[in-house]
Amino acid sequence: MRISDVIEEFIKELFDENDAIEIQRNELAEHFNCVPSQINYVISTRFKPSQGYYVESRRGGGGHITIKKVNNTKSDYIMHIINNIGAEITSNEVDILISDFLTYDILSAKEAKLLKVATSDNVLQLDKNIKDAVRARILKNMLLNLE
Repeated sequence: MRISDVIEEFIKELFDENDAIEIQRNELAEHFNCVPSQINYVISTRFKPSQGYYVESRRGGGGHITIKKVNNTKSDYIMHIINNIGAEITSNEVDILISDFLTYDILSAKEAKLLKVATSDNVLQLDKNIKDAVRARILKNMLLNLE
């Protein structure tokens, strides 16, 4: 596993008992023997509103960060994701969303596979200027029709 994956898993394990956690950026970086910007990267790419998290970050004093998990019904969660996807989404971002959907039992393995295939670069052989926009539209429409 890459260090980013290890850090993500560690942070997610902190949520086992709570809907909100507080971490110190510098302490976490020291724990994983990495630079604080690596912690920032993980938080900014893996704990976004579109993935069901709300992040508050305060500078100074080691970089205090509060991460709150958005707890909703399956329908609320899916609508929250749809509303936060935006006009474009990359293949990597879709992979992260699908992984989270599986982790939180939002999708079945079969539904996840269909979403991944339908939004993959293999299927979307389009000009790179429009590929992520088309991917976002496909993903949103598929999510709207899950239930």
